[in-house]
Amino acid sequence: MVEGMPGTAPRANASPTLYGLAMSYLYLAIAIASEVCATSFMKLSEGFTRPVPSIVTVIGYGIAFYFLSLTLRTIPTGVAYAIWSGVGIVLIAAIAWIFQGQKLDAAAIAGMALIISGVLVMNVFSKAAAH
Repeated sequence: MVEGMPGTAPRANASPTLYGLAMSYLYLAIAIASEVCATSFMKLSEGFTRPVPSIVTVIGYGIAFYFLSLTLRTIPTGVAYAIWSGVGIVLIAAIAWIFQGQKLDAAAIAGMALIISGVLVMNVFSKAAAH
C-alpha cells in the first residue's frame, strides 16, 4: 500500500513523501470544496426545512470532515485548519456575493485579502507547514 493513501497510516517519524504531500493538499482542496458547497446549501435549506438542500448540506459536511481527516495525516492540524477555514471564508463570501446578492464593502474585501495573505505567508514561509 502507498503511504498517504486512504486506509494507510504514515510510519512513525516519517517525513511526508512528495506524493503523500500532494495527495494531502488534494484532500484538503476536496474538503474545502465540500465545506463551501455544504455551507452554501445550508442557507438554501431554510433551517433544514427543505429536504434536498438539507441532504446536500449534511453529505457535504460529511465529505469535508472525512477528507480533512485524511489531510491531517501529513499536514499539521493548525496549518490545515487555517487553510481550510481561510479559503472557505473567502469562497463562501464570493459565492454569496455572486449568487445570493450579498454586498461586500471595502472592509470585507480588505479582510478577505488579509486572510488569503496570511494563508500564503504561512504556507510559503512557516516551518510549521509541511513542505
